[in-house]
Amino acid sequence: MTKHSHRNVWKGLVAGVAGGVVASWTMDRFQYWWLSFDGGDEQELQQTPSEKHNAEEPATVKTAAVISERVLGHNLTNKEKEIAGPLIHYAVGTTAGAVYGLAAEYQPDVTTLAGIPFGAAFWMLVDEGALPLLGLAQGPTSYPISTHAYALASHLVFGVTAEVVRSTVRRAL
Repeated sequence: MTKHSHRNVWKGLVAGVAGGVVASWTMDRFQYWWLSFDGGDEQELQQTPSEKHNAEEPATVKTAAVISERVLGHNLTNKEKEIAGPLIHYAVGTTAGAVYGLAAEYQPDVTTLAGIPFGAAFWMLVDEGALPLLGLAQGPTSYPISTHAYALASHLVFGVTAEVVRSTVRRAL
């Protein structure tokens, strides 16, 4: 029997979703830890160093605001932004985990190196590509290398965590 003979879409999806949720939480904790070295309160810790400097809202909050305005015709209040930003973070992370779990069922090589390439690709596609293209972040050259290092490290933590959880849940199913 080959690796592919035990494919199961539903098990891959469930394992990927679990991996995405836990990886989102772990990434969040990692970011708080990383940014805590600069000091600051919890709201300041939710922003990247360049966002603090430029007084920008996090991309998750900008995304939530755009969705709310365009779909619901509603401008988010500050309190709603505090809730919506993390919801977007978890929705994106969970979706990425689900896609990763499905991909692992059909192409097990995506799990190579414990999810590190997945985390790096997620960073490149979302942070470096989609967010600037959608106008939710400035272009990559607008940020210092330290911001890129922080974001890449965060996504590598995401990738490793997603793979550890995905593979553990998948074996248990």
